Amino acid sequence: MPLFTHKPPLSPVPATGRTGILLINLGTPDETSVGAVRRYLREFLSDRRVIEASPLLWQPILHGVVLSTRPRRSGAAYARIWNQAENASPLRLFTKAQAEGLRRRLGEGIPVAWGMRYGTPSVAQALEELMDQGCDRIVSLPLYPQYSATTTATANDQLFRALMRLRRQPAVHTVPPFPDHALYIEALAGSVREALGSLPFKPQRLIASFHGLPQQYVEAGDHYPEDCERTVAALRHALDLRDEQMPLVYQSRFGPTEWVKPYAAPYVEALPKEGVTRIAMIMPGFMTDCIETLDEIGNELRESFLDAGGEAFAVIPCLNASGPAIDLLEALARQAMRGY
Repeated sequence: MPLFTHKPPLSPVPATGRTGILLINLGTPDETSVGAVRRYLREFLSDRRVIEASPLLWQPILHGVVLSTRPRRSGAAYARIWNQAENASPLRLFTKAQAEGLRRRLGEGIPVAWGMRYGTPSVAQALEELMDQGCDRIVSLPLYPQYSATTTATANDQLFRALMRLRRQPAVHTVPPFPDHALYIEALAGSVREALGSLPFKPQRLIASFHGLPQQYVEAGDHYPEDCERTVAALRHALDLRDEQMPLVYQSRFGPTEWVKPYAAPYVEALPKEGVTRIAMIMPGFMTDCIETLDEIGNELRESFLDAGGEAFAVIPCLNASGPAIDLLEALARQAMRGY
């Protein structure tokens, strides 16, 4: 005769708390002033995943040359794209709008908060906001379609640091990257068709530009370029474009070390000599428009291309808070919530 005759319950014990959604984006200065930009860059460039060099070597450089010169240049760049009416950067406004759009989709019973890896509102503040609403289960969704230790992992790091300070932690589910998710590719393809259909010219090339990464990070095991290639391969298929019609490049190189290639600026600046004078660019590594898309590509690279003999240059907006973007975020959030 068995020692224990009690049978386990046929269904799990019902949860008493709530599930909340946490959107995490990179971050932005609070203002365009030199002081505000310096504070943001100090936090950003002190992250050991972003700059893997020994702090003994890097910190004197950061606090010497970098933070003495770069905040003024970066502040001027932010000023060119700053939303003066809202006194905020586009990245902040679009991330907030994404959270609000997702909240409406999911309904009142599922709180949604948003936080920044660097700057404000912080990830810890967003986590506290969800817990104050009774959330004991958190779905964390970093807004990076392609994985890199410098992006997705830093977002997770910051969340886990906040959790380490809590006596009673919520359960957490982190959403993985989505480089070729069907809804992501469908949204990108739709944005390309819409944008190109409104242009007064027909681009000879559609160039996909992603934020760069030091080559040594890739050699150490970061598979970010593979994710970028997955995105572009899927988007080419969706748009019925050949490789040469939609090349992949990497922007935002920083410092003297070798980064993944091809570099965006030299590639684009050489096109007019090859007879390619009309181009459009899309940045599928960014869910929201930001300084890299609006100023680095939209202003600086545009000017370089035209100075090199280009005739027409178009930038396709990021998905931002569009309907297809919210469709994607809703699908990712609902899939993750199935485990709760």
